[in-house]
Amino acid sequence: MAFWDKEVETLPRDKLDGLQVKRLKETVARCRKSIFYRNRLKNIDESTFSKPEDVAQLPFTTKNDLRMNYDFGLVTVSREEIVRMHSSSGTTGKATVIFHTKRDIETWSDLVARCIVMTGANKTDIFQNLISYGMFTGGLGLHYGAEKVGMLVIPSGVGNTKRQIQLMKDFNTTVFHATPSYILYVSEVMTQGGYDPKEFDLRIGFTGAEPHSEQTRQRIEDVYDINAYNSYGMSELNGPGVAFECEEKNGMHLWEDNYLLEVVNPSTGELLAPGEEGELVITTLGREAMPILRYRTGDLARIVDDGEQCACGRAHVRLSRIKGRSDDMLIVRGVNLYPSQIEDVLMSFPEVATNYQIHVTREGTLDALTVKVELYPKMFDGDLRKLKKLESNITKCIQDEIVVRPKVEFLEPGSLPRTEGKAVRVVDKRGAM
Repeated sequence: MAFWDKEVETLPRDKLDGLQVKRLKETVARCRKSIFYRNRLKNIDESTFSKPEDVAQLPFTTKNDLRMNYDFGLVTVSREEIVRMHSSSGTTGKATVIFHTKRDIETWSDLVARCIVMTGANKTDIFQNLISYGMFTGGLGLHYGAEKVGMLVIPSGVGNTKRQIQLMKDFNTTVFHATPSYILYVSEVMTQGGYDPKEFDLRIGFTGAEPHSEQTRQRIEDVYDINAYNSYGMSELNGPGVAFECEEKNGMHLWEDNYLLEVVNPSTGELLAPGEEGELVITTLGREAMPILRYRTGDLARIVDDGEQCACGRAHVRLSRIKGRSDDMLIVRGVNLYPSQIEDVLMSFPEVATNYQIHVTREGTLDALTVKVELYPKMFDGDLRKLKKLESNITKCIQDEIVVRPKVEFLEPGSLPRTEGKAVRVVDKRGAM
């Protein structure tokens, strides 16, 4: 089992708790330098904190807080100390911005290096980064971490798929980073071009930036004959490198020396016990330019609570796969459901190809749910009974999972629109009807 920083990564529980309390006190003190936190913390005495759970004495911070305090409202250092800015896309409202000092970038790169090394990748690997660069943190975050490990980095970015494949072939890429939907699309283009995805030198894949199911991970591993590792991060918390799977693939280790994790009821804010699913609330520990206290991520997951320390030797808490965002939840005919539940079912059928889309419309006064699914070409051989049976099986399995009975439509490969970034899985037309 390989480590980047074995001493920190294998700190025992009591040492981690002590380190978190120390850094939490320092973070609160630093936050008082910002315009936003100055008044919010005036009744807090962090010197009394003695355990990580004392973080609950602090107020939550929300995405709206970041928007309302655009641009420098949460900054705690002078302008001259800031060396980089990242930003959200602003597609769901005003963009949020995050600032970093030189030490913040060093720390972030170090955390990403930990993630890379614990998957078994090392400086002998050729790393192709098929993620967008620029304001989005996914590209530069993995790029700097991979360089720190000593890997040869190909900063191919996203798009121009045929060139991506050519780069993989010409330079013997062994490790990639991509969204799950895009790397599956790359495999389709490989097949169309006469390549077998297994014939490349790929051995490890890092997937993230969009929720995906365990079945989708298995699909990627089967298509490329690789090990694929799930990652978690968001721009407000640096980006990639917050949590990552080790070679055991039994939850993502969240780096507790740099982040303090809570899982709360998304409706009440009440703290939930390990094993209970809720919204992730995360406090940065040690970030200089823009520390954030108790950030409501909107992401839904749980702490893996199997009563055992991970076999890799790391005590850092493990997160389950992200189920989705609290604001991704669909309410269809009064039933709460998440797109990931439908993906779980679809990807368990080997006849289903790599792309699907969920459409929600209204028929009269009732919601209607249609799942459009691309099948592999071999399924369109004129045998209608076979397709009818498959449609019936998928419909029943989805209904068993989400209660609502969907209409399932089969499509030939390439029928649904492709995106080079995050996949568009849900089209909700109810507001326009």
